[in-house]
Amino acid sequence: LDGDGPNPPDVTVSGDLMTQTIYNGSIDLLNETVNPNEDVALEVLAEATEHQFFFDAQVVTSSISTMYTDMDVNGNPIGLSFTLRTNGATAGTLGVTLRHDLDKFAPGVAQGDIANAGGDTDIAATFDINISQ
Repeated sequence: LDGDGPNPPDVTVSGDLMTQTIYNGSIDLLNETVNPNEDVALEVLAEATEHQFFFDAQVVTSSISTMYTDMDVNGNPIGLSFTLRTNGATAGTLGVTLRHDLDKFAPGVAQGDIANAGGDTDIAATFDINISQ
């Protein structure tokens, strides 16, 4: 609710993920400082060539993977919708970062590597995850 900061986001996660499962995910972004709430995801979608979400799983590498399921007009990923695949049982975190004014054509960016993306971070949140059998 504090806009650009300095308070961290309020993150709530409920339930474990199951092993050997593919989940379909979507991101909703709401500005709750205004009434009615503003759907910020519509702005991200309208400026899709300038935005991309990145997913950083801090678990055993082979235990979780993500794949983009939405693209901008240039065929580059956005990340408002995605799949998440689990393999083995583990626990860790999943970081989600939204970058703005990035270079989507830089090496690795279309595959979800934030290292060469540049741009500015609009949102960064970390979610605790537990993958169980």
